[in-house]
Amino acid sequence: MKKTFVLVILFILPIVAYLFFASGVNNFGKLPQLTDNIGELNISNNTKKFKDNITVLGFLGSNVELKKGNAFNLNQKIYKRFKDFNDFQFVMVMPKGTEEAVDELKSELATLADVEKWNFIFADSQEIKGLFNSLKTDLTLDENLATPYVFIIDKDLNLRGRTEDEEEGTKFGFNSNSVADLNNKMVDDVKIILAEYRLALKKNNAERKN
Repeated sequence: MKKTFVLVILFILPIVAYLFFASGVNNFGKLPQLTDNIGELNISNNTKKFKDNITVLGFLGSNVELKKGNAFNLNQKIYKRFKDFNDFQFVMVMPKGTEEAVDELKSELATLADVEKWNFIFADSQEIKGLFNSLKTDLTLDENLATPYVFIIDKDLNLRGRTEDEEEGTKFGFNSNSVADLNNKMVDDVKIILAEYRLALKKNNAERKN
């Protein structure tokens, strides 16, 4: 009897645990779509696109110096952790006239990580407001066309977030002023969307083989 009990502990329980967690990923591992079909990056002289990329979208505004701390938080907590995944990118939409300040910021970020997937897109105020408004959030841009919040855009131009956040209810974005928000929530949500696409890719490959 004792031997049987030990065998159950060693062999059966790990299998049950695996099946439980695997089922959880398949059934609950999708990040809710909050806004469908947001505006594409149709900004003059820009070649970057949301389509077919998993994008962290931000609006740092005209006072780049004021938002350097936000950029460093994102770089350390999100970018460095996920930058090696295929089709993952950062896009910061900036007011025209901030090019020199952005070059300085990129140089500082480059001392901490490869900044290849940090993309800065320069636009006029109407283009920035139009893109931001297409997200259809409960947030606003300030007078500098900035917000501390960043957003997860999927490969099909949908805004992803949380519908039952314990603090905010519907959570459209993640506060880059808050290391806790990035660490405790955004990291998890980026993991979920990356896992979602990996599972979809594996499923498609399996179907092709069959």
